[in-house]
Amino acid sequence: MTAVVVLASANRNKLEELNALLCGLPMRLQTMVDLGVEPAEEQAATFVENALAKARHAASVTGLPAIADDSGLSVVALKGLPGVRSARFAGANATDKQNNQKLVRLLRGTPDDSDGRCATFVSSLVYLSSPADPVPIVVSASWHGRIVDAPRGSNGFGYDPHFLIGGSEQTAAELRAEEKNRISHRAKAARMFRPALQTRLAKSAPRTVDGSGI
Repeated sequence: MTAVVVLASANRNKLEELNALLCGLPMRLQTMVDLGVEPAEEQAATFVENALAKARHAASVTGLPAIADDSGLSVVALKGLPGVRSARFAGANATDKQNNQKLVRLLRGTPDDSDGRCATFVSSLVYLSSPADPVPIVVSASWHGRIVDAPRGSNGFGYDPHFLIGGSEQTAAELRAEEKNRISHRAKAARMFRPALQTRLAKSAPRTVDGSGI
């Protein structure tokens, strides 16, 4: 029997990537939206703290085990911004395009070859079997590159079109999904996350959701 695990997010792109990265595990991921509940607000100062808070909230309101991914971009010239505010850098309901426009605007005047354009994507993944899980799975990984002004590529999401991968001439948005899922911050985190999650799922009783909801 397949366990139902809630993904503490409304982001369909994250769901798609995590489904690919965690494929084969005995679980079915459902977003908060799928279950008719609102995700938690992200108010913490670090990716790990945000991921823990989101997973705790999701487990509490759904009664299901929860996975949360908190991720974002940190740019040297911006002293770590957008950071934990990456998804709402240009405002609470900002689109990817608006966030990218703000990023490029703030880096105006920073030379293309400057260390100030060095950037890091970070992903923190968390699993909680319940809101009070005393031993959550917590992993973090990073992906290094630099920011380019002109967007390139049509794949991916978020800041991918402006993130030139370290040691490469491609942006993250120029990668095919299977390529990105080998080298990205989320891919690296998922590789560390997967064995521990597999063990926890094997030890826990499967949970299901009936057709009427939770």
